[in-house]
Amino acid sequence: MCGETQIKRAITCVDRTVSSELFYLCRCEKCGFLFTQDFPAEAEIGAYYNASSYISHSDTHKGLVNKLYHGVRSFMLQRKAHIVECESHRKSGRLLDIGTGTGYFADTMHRQGWTVEAVEKSASARAFAQEHFSLEVKPEEALTEFAPESFDVITLWHVLEHIEPLNKTFEVLNHLLADNGVLIVAVPNHGSFDAKKYGAYWAAYDVPRHLWHFTPDTIQRFGNKHGFAMTARRPMPFDAFYVSILSERNMKHSFAFVRGMATGLAAWLASLAKKERSSSMIYVFRKKKTPNKQMSFIV
Repeated sequence: MCGETQIKRAITCVDRTVSSELFYLCRCEKCGFLFTQDFPAEAEIGAYYNASSYISHSDTHKGLVNKLYHGVRSFMLQRKAHIVECESHRKSGRLLDIGTGTGYFADTMHRQGWTVEAVEKSASARAFAQEHFSLEVKPEEALTEFAPESFDVITLWHVLEHIEPLNKTFEVLNHLLADNGVLIVAVPNHGSFDAKKYGAYWAAYDVPRHLWHFTPDTIQRFGNKHGFAMTARRPMPFDAFYVSILSERNMKHSFAFVRGMATGLAAWLASLAKKERSSSMIYVFRKKKTPNKQMSFIV
């Protein structure tokens, strides 16, 4: 984030989804940004997503936790659609969903009258979206083909933490977003109540798939660095329940579901008192006005 090279190892985590390998989270001593050190190269990291339990790509219903995930998703899809309408101040427009996964959110917005473009890296997830929703989801290379300032809303729901060229991605987002558009980003918050409780076992570290680990402060500074102003922050209260159950499983605790639900409830109550303690956060950004554009508007 700051360009400095003074980093210090902070946490040792295990890939509990695919490989059982150890990965180290390092923190910049200058700006405090936390990231996964020595993560697999772009050409290799795809293998770490090849698990039936990786629900964003497989859409699996297997197991109680995944059933719970699907049960909450319908509510969350409508809540996300409501956030888009509230923050963009429009009922329809041109929307780009990056990292759309199996296409549920893109389909929801299309059904509500939006013109939707969706981008997804996983070929199997794109195929699912085509088969179930008749969505023509594009590969990630398509981001270079869209015209400048062509989207009223750009969304990344738990995607930014996966993208390797982070600074370049923010530049692309600024390039594609209309001057009066909104960028909506949801990411885990390692400053949350449940992250503090579980430490290295916190499921939302999800190494090596999660490359970057944000707090409200660090993502605001990343946005500011690339010409965005943060205008709103919203908690995602249900994430704490899901993440806490998985974290209890990581710790191999008995009654992981019950323990996780109890922690999720405590985390939810903590986020009511201070939303910055939420397990995941939704951030709303708008492009900063440049002096030239401000002057032309005044004229």
